Amino acid sequence: MKKAAQALGVLDQFFIGLMVAIFALIVLHAPLTVWLGTVFPDASVLIKAWKELLMIPAGFLLLAIVWRKRRWDTLKNPFVLLAALYVAVHLALIPLFYTNAAAVLAGLAIDLRYIVYFVLALVLVQLYPEFRRFFLTVFLAGALLVGSFAMLQVFFLPVDFLTVLGYGDQTIQPYLTVDQNPEYIRISSTLRGPNPLGAYAVVTLALAFAYLWRRRPQLTWKVSSVFALLSVGALIALWYSYSRSALVAAVAAVAIVFVLTIGRRMPRWLWVAAFVVGFATLGGLYAARDTSFVQNVILHDNPSTGPAETSNDGHLESLIDGTDRKLRQPLGAGIGSTGSASLYTDEPVIIENQYLFIAHESGWAGVVIFLTLFLMILHRLWKHRHDWLALGVLASGVGLALIGLLLPVWVDDTVSIIWWGLAGLAIGGTYVRTVNKTSKRTA
Repeated sequence: MKKAAQALGVLDQFFIGLMVAIFALIVLHAPLTVWLGTVFPDASVLIKAWKELLMIPAGFLLLAIVWRKRRWDTLKNPFVLLAALYVAVHLALIPLFYTNAAAVLAGLAIDLRYIVYFVLALVLVQLYPEFRRFFLTVFLAGALLVGSFAMLQVFFLPVDFLTVLGYGDQTIQPYLTVDQNPEYIRISSTLRGPNPLGAYAVVTLALAFAYLWRRRPQLTWKVSSVFALLSVGALIALWYSYSRSALVAAVAAVAIVFVLTIGRRMPRWLWVAAFVVGFATLGGLYAARDTSFVQNVILHDNPSTGPAETSNDGHLESLIDGTDRKLRQPLGAGIGSTGSASLYTDEPVIIENQYLFIAHESGWAGVVIFLTLFLMILHRLWKHRHDWLALGVLASGVGLALIGLLLPVWVDDTVSIIWWGLAGLAIGGTYVRTVNKTSKRTA
């Protein structure tokens, strides 16, 4: 890898360096920005936007590299073109619903940063296929860090440990509870909250199991131990995030990986036994519906300790409100009109559904383009599911899509950039292999 880097030009090294910096530091985005924001409070907005600020020069560097190498083919694939159309729709809506610069810039960052990083990663791996493994190593290191810190939070650290970095009411809460019950502490590890941590754990688990089950004949005990530790950390992070949507997504993602790997070789009696166990588990949960565990962890609705209005009520009200707004506003309400960006306006709007969130920002056209792009990515990953990376990204993508029904899952910096970056690496790798196969047949 060092030799490959030394053989590159200055522009190539700067571009790859910026991409690696974003991919490596994004798992530390929350603690770094909170701490630096307390040290330099006047620059807190710029500090939070560090990744978007790095993507701007990375984009210009990529255009210069493509022009120099005459590799315009890397920009002509349907994924890049559709992503460009999605960006164009956002830009076209700015003059129609302009509120103020702060809201618009925040909205553009939230809506487009992961799309931009996806394109950059996709083209990068086509230009430099030898760096795909390095980026995956960076992801592995980040996932181990997140999982390890989650275990420290659960077993060793005091619940308010993160206050030493500046966590608190004015930044990010150091921890949350389930239904205001202090017996159920929801951890965040290095992410912005328990729900993003749960979503990140879904990605980690899907990739870990995809690697273990796809490549089990070639695994050494050292590699197996690393991925076992990765899986344990992700499972602990998932459980103690107490994110119900993430738990459902994790089950779906791991099930997809299982069915497409080991499941094909399972005898019929094992499938029957698995279904029996599954139904028995659901029956046991129903029978124990009045216990403290089920009311707090599963239902998030404990009548003795919880608030009058639960998170379930909030999800339902947000869904109804978001659907009503979508029907009334076919063009949306403008960039920066939803979520944290809307806090810069006179009418903040919170929508707890990813697809209604996009529709509120960019209208029906925006959500249709987004879903088309997302489904195209899943379809391409499905076609190359024999590759462990494509399989893991596919399974976790389905899981995150389920989370999106209840939460704006792509709004979180870390989850969105990690998954879409991995998707770019996986899909870009398929283009490289296709080109290589074609050149061999014509040789």
